[in-house]
Amino acid sequence: MFEVLVYVYENYWQGDACPELHQLSRKLTAVGFEAEEIQAALVWLNGLNVAAQNTQVGLPIASAVAPELALTNTPPGFVTQSAGSLRVYSVAEQDHLGAQALGFVSFLETSGVLPPHMREIVIDRAMAAPGDPLMLDDLKIIVLMVYWSFGEEPDALVLDELCDDTEFRVAH
Repeated sequence: MFEVLVYVYENYWQGDACPELHQLSRKLTAVGFEAEEIQAALVWLNGLNVAAQNTQVGLPIASAVAPELALTNTPPGFVTQSAGSLRVYSVAEQDHLGAQALGFVSFLETSGVLPPHMREIVIDRAMAAPGDPLMLDDLKIIVLMVYWSFGEEPDALVLDELCDDTEFRVAH
């Protein structure tokens, strides 16, 4: 499934250029991906599209109730996470994601490149992905796809972190 997602990201890096799922299925078949991988990826992508659209639409915030929220870059309908808040992961999330993936999500969050609403989509899509625990490279693909679904390109340093093979890095 992740090979299909990488192909989609590389070939349709502008999310609005991506064809509808049924047409994408035909294109992926023509490229040579197996039917099972295509089906799994399309189901996963459909879930990503639903999550991204629901986040972007959101529920309206009454600016009279919380005028300070109108000035933030938080999507409508979402209350910004306070500095003292803490995301508690369920046992199922901890088991499926594993310590390495959770550590990476925490790293992205504390670096300020993964806002809370995107983090929740990353966690949701990671829970929908195969693997127990999820491989870190697979989580990086998920993060890229979440950025893609919002029509955003990650910062160059973040993109380097997501795409670079860290196995052969030398610590200075």
